[in-house]
Amino acid sequence: MNREQTWEQAVRFHGHTCGGLALGVRAAMEAQLRFQIERATDEEIVCVTENDACGVDGIQAVLGCTLGKGNLLYHGTGKFAFNFFNRRTGDSFRLMAKDKPQDLHGTEYIDYVLTAPIGDVFKVEPPHIELPEPAKSLKSIPCAVCGEPAPENKMRLMDGKPVCLDCYEDYHRGW
Repeated sequence: MNREQTWEQAVRFHGHTCGGLALGVRAAMEAQLRFQIERATDEEIVCVTENDACGVDGIQAVLGCTLGKGNLLYHGTGKFAFNFFNRRTGDSFRLMAKDKPQDLHGTEYIDYVLTAPIGDVFKVEPPHIELPEPAKSLKSIPCAVCGEPAPENKMRLMDGKPVCLDCYEDYHRGW
């Protein structure tokens, strides 16, 4: 698929054009290039996004990393950065978006992001985090309050009983 087709596919998925989507598309295309893979079919390629903005849709649409497959994970630093890992080869890298050039807006900026040298658009460096372990199925436990089951790693104890995060009443004393 060429760059224009890739962009159009991402726009259809996301619903509109914007600079954030362009950054995610370009990041995904860089992962395709570095890892020599078109799309992730399972968990062989992992993206840990540090933001929950438009660019994440570009990662999903182009690279095929998704929350449901367990190969798109959110590490909420708020930075416009993506960490990519190739489980098969051990290769990894991080892309941190550079500041937007002041004189570029709208489609000019999108074109810049999609075509400029990668080092002009992103700071390229090793990931700041470790490769997450592969996804696994966990036992679900019913909440003692609402009865809805949740994975055991998301439950808390309250009065000695398993309680889901929605029903859990945190205890703290002001700090």
